[in-house]
Amino acid sequence: MKNTNHSNYESPFSWRYGSEQMRIIWSEENKYKIWRKIWVELARAQHKEGLVGKEELEDLEKHQDNLDIERIWEIEKDTRHDVVAAIKEFAEKAKIGGGKIHLGATSMDISDNAEVLKMKEALNIIENELAILLKVFGKKIEKYADFVCMGYTHLQPAEPTTLGYRFAFYAQDLLLDLELLDFVKKNLKGKGMKGAVGTSASFVKLLGEKAAKMELEVLEGLGGLEAFEVTNQTAPRKIEVWLGNLLASIAQSLYKFAFDLRVMQSPGFGEWQEPFGKSQVGSSAMPFKKNPIKSEQICSLARLVISLSRASWDNAAHMLLERTLDDSANRRIAIPEMFLAIDEMLTSAANIVDGLTINDKRITNNLNTYWPFSASEGIIIEVVKKGADRQKIHEVLREISMGAWEAIQEGQSNPMEDLLTSNPEIGKHLKPTEIDELLDAKNHTGNASRKALDLVSKIHKL
Repeated sequence: MKNTNHSNYESPFSWRYGSEQMRIIWSEENKYKIWRKIWVELARAQHKEGLVGKEELEDLEKHQDNLDIERIWEIEKDTRHDVVAAIKEFAEKAKIGGGKIHLGATSMDISDNAEVLKMKEALNIIENELAILLKVFGKKIEKYADFVCMGYTHLQPAEPTTLGYRFAFYAQDLLLDLELLDFVKKNLKGKGMKGAVGTSASFVKLLGEKAAKMELEVLEGLGGLEAFEVTNQTAPRKIEVWLGNLLASIAQSLYKFAFDLRVMQSPGFGEWQEPFGKSQVGSSAMPFKKNPIKSEQICSLARLVISLSRASWDNAAHMLLERTLDDSANRRIAIPEMFLAIDEMLTSAANIVDGLTINDKRITNNLNTYWPFSASEGIIIEVVKKGADRQKIHEVLREISMGAWEAIQEGQSNPMEDLLTSNPEIGKHLKPTEIDELLDAKNHTGNASRKALDLVSKIHKL
């Protein structure tokens, strides 16, 4: 926790959640550095058209990195305008070229393009972290593709599946998120240099038909940034709706996995457990506790992301006519914090999946306890095929099942197999070996293993 003033409020995202790399992208320093870069690129393009002199441009280039953020904030107290304050501070340093800073531009020509550059860089981090998490899931899917476990619907025992197939479900969601990320990234564009209401009127007055050429030169200097053809004072806020939906979608995928893990770690299931350090404390009052705190943290941050993503919808919908300013304050908070939250969640999820404890014995015990009940449908089918009366066999199996449930409630292991093999009515139609085969859960997982491994092949291509 460097440069922290503990006497003032600080967002937990400034030190607790998110990576240093992501924090740097959304830092004030990085913002002002990008603004300075845009101003210099604008001056460079205007120099080619004779609007900015050689000495003026060289002065701006010379002082581009000579940044005093405290001075900007001091000026902003008087101007009540952050971009104007940054211009004045830059002009104080670049006394020769300072008079040409921001020529023809409006504030959003600077800040909107800067925001998109930061979004692109942040999305690259998220894309990489998604790929890492998917590869960790891929290893688990391969390892457990054939490992049979009990499937649950409505949190009740249903039919067998494989653990690898269940992991593949989470991974498939994340692959869809990766596809959506690629779409958003490809369509993420800036405002370009279009002036006060997006018509490029100021630049056309300065340069005539060469205004479009100047804009392209500025964008090329910003790493080949693309711009929307039609804007108002801001870039279309529609792209931020897509961005918010993307981050909310990733949050949903991680929430689903983390919530399932919390269920699986609960004593009633006891099949999984998130990593728990040797010195980790589960409770200040109860020393025995092993709480799934990282999974709970993921769920908590996911709720924040989904609530923040709504702001992007509102901002786009309420951008009245050529613009309003009621998006400005919430964007300063919502966009960086959504990215930082997803950054934290993806890293946590990768660590959890990589170090996940799989309780093989408990999984097998749960399977043996509950699967025989599900197998009763297959038994009915087989004995009826061999000439039995379906209604009569259904009643026999109902009585056997009730007896087995009663034994389980008393803490005994499921006696259903013994009850089936010893039942004379069923014995008329099925041999003990046939009953054993019908009760083998491995014969009731369909093509789960193959589908799980097919998904892994997609992950390997990342």
